[in-house]
Amino acid sequence: MLELGVFGGWYFKGEILEFPKEWFRHAKLSQNGFNKKLNYFKIESGQPMSVWIEKNWITADDPLGWFQWYCRYSMGRRLEDVDDFQIKRWRAFGPRHIGGIKGNCEPNDIWCRPRQRQALLQWAYDPFI
Repeated sequence: MLELGVFGGWYFKGEILEFPKEWFRHAKLSQNGFNKKLNYFKIESGQPMSVWIEKNWITADDPLGWFQWYCRYSMGRRLEDVDDFQIKRWRAFGPRHIGGIKGNCEPNDIWCRPRQRQALLQWAYDPFI
């Protein structure tokens, strides 16, 4: 995900020391803020953090949101309530957007619905369906 280009290269805002260095060896990262040119599909995709907070998608354990949780989960951290919450969100997200792409795009046209494809990539789904 990080190598392909997600979150405008600015999700962690430069705070990456808790994560394995190899994750960032070829990552597309910004040094000074969100840069849509670093996203695979070169567009903005997703809601601003103010919406995440308003919708209670942010937890105290992962103040940066879902992707921070996902990274920590993949490193072995387990928090049952938080894990259940985030896994349910992930399961709900993918099928909705995959269905939108499959229902409106020709097979192999990866530039059809780029906003949805960028969102899928940012949620650890294959955007090249």
